[in-house]
Amino acid sequence: MNIQNELWKELLHNLVQELDILPDKAEETPETTLSALWWKACGNPLSVVAAKNNIDLPELSSGQEKILRELIDRRLSGVPLAHLTGRQHFMGLELLASADALVPRKETELLAGEALNLLKKMATGEDHLVYIDVCTGAGNLPVALASQVPGVKAFAADLSADAVHLAQENVDFFDLGKRIKVLEGDLLSPFESEEFFGKVDLLTCNPPYISSGKVADMHSEISDHEPDLAFDGGPFGIAILRKLIGEAPRYLRSGGWLAFEVGLGQGEKMIKRMKKKYDYELVRPVLDENHDIRAILAQM
Repeated sequence: MNIQNELWKELLHNLVQELDILPDKAEETPETTLSALWWKACGNPLSVVAAKNNIDLPELSSGQEKILRELIDRRLSGVPLAHLTGRQHFMGLELLASADALVPRKETELLAGEALNLLKKMATGEDHLVYIDVCTGAGNLPVALASQVPGVKAFAADLSADAVHLAQENVDFFDLGKRIKVLEGDLLSPFESEEFFGKVDLLTCNPPYISSGKVADMHSEISDHEPDLAFDGGPFGIAILRKLIGEAPRYLRSGGWLAFEVGLGQGEKMIKRMKKKYDYELVRPVLDENHDIRAILAQM
């Protein structure tokens, strides 16, 4: 066991000295990173959050130690931790993660929590609620919400075939295939039918909202390893947001809700635009702990 302790100290020292952690991944520290990669090397993949709660690390064989050192080298080269472990914690769930889609962020749990509250308030236990998530990425929003609200019939869509594949894997991983259907297509285009017009209870979206000119300037851990489609929101970062708020009323029922994430500094302008140009009865911001608008809720 002493050998394992010495190994831990050696590898942790390396991570403390060299690991570059993004500000929006506060759950990642040298200690939790090493723990997560340790479990991965043992063949038991855990997210960094789950690894933090599993502190009794197993002993490594010589082969597993070699795998661990290789994983650490890849992490220090900039590969996202979730890509290495294949797991990301979101709303209490251990989701599958890969380079096929944006790694779900902690900040999106703010949107998810508000959307979950809306669904729970609308749920009567009699009729199925119709819920759509677009720009679904890894499918984290529909999987998280459907797993907690039994009366939801969910649909998810993404423009990226790779993201659709990963979202479907997460749906299957949580055995939600009978309640979540994943489709490929641009924003709301997969739902152009009478089945959805005026019948949707909740529409969510975590859209790309970084301006095109800034995408290349993002941290290399993001720009080199996560798909551009997940970030590029057009010249001003709001092209997809504008399209979303313009098309959503066609699908939402009276009393239905639109809930979507916005980038820093975009919230006030989007709320003013929605109140001025569209027939939303109620538009309200969702603030983070710094009192910045990070999501918007709008009711038809």
